[in-house]
Amino acid sequence: MEDSELLALAAAGVVDARGSACPGPLLEAKKGIGKVKVGEVLEIVSNDSGTRKDIPVWAGKVGHEFLGVVAADGCDRIFVRRKK
Repeated sequence: MEDSELLALAAAGVVDARGSACPGPLLEAKKGIGKVKVGEVLEIVSNDSGTRKDIPVWAGKVGHEFLGVVAADGCDRIFVRRKK
């Protein structure tokens, strides 16, 4: 997805993991995905560089849809759609 499309998404939940080092943001994402309904989008905000790689791998392994990453204000906004 394009950055503008990602930013236009209405995330059903947001996990703010700024200041949390690996594996913190991934653990927060795992908890957060359970709080949104199937088909809804979770946004993970992180300033840990490893999260950019960890979230897409995790999403693929567990069957969720990784939508993309937008860099903003010194952090990454990562979008995942819950699929199950």
